Amino acid sequence: MIGEPAILTNEMVHVANQVIPEKRLRYLMGCGYPEDIIEAVGLGADLFDCVLPTRNGRTGMAFTSQGKVIIKASRYSTDRAPLDKNCGCYTCRNFSRAYLRHLFNTGEALAGRLVSYHNINFYMELMARIRNHIKKGTFRAFSRRILRKFDFRNS
Repeated sequence: MIGEPAILTNEMVHVANQVIPEKRLRYLMGCGYPEDIIEAVGLGADLFDCVLPTRNGRTGMAFTSQGKVIIKASRYSTDRAPLDKNCGCYTCRNFSRAYLRHLFNTGEALAGRLVSYHNINFYMELMARIRNHIKKGTFRAFSRRILRKFDFRNS
């Protein structure tokens, strides 16, 4: 649910999923932070739609396996590492943090596109991991581990 506190959204997802049959797809609009998606999957949501990965990418925020990276920060001015050392996307394979920061600071439109591309890849990988853990029956342990590690909303 767009704009509602996470606790209220989770409560409403729980209520809605009591009504929607389990064999039907359960769609949650506007759920975008990785921890919100993981919590919603745990409540039974199946499908998500949100502008967050691309909107944040266009403004210089990358979702990574180590947490969020605000690429415009001065500390990345000479950082030759990729956005995420654990990512194999086009952006991470071909561009350093320093170069991405340079693109943002010079107003180059490519900057937002490259970080958005990375963010979409991050989300696709996250969803693949979620599906894999559901299939293996290890989703609960996976979600606890991930939720302890990340809080993109506030970090």
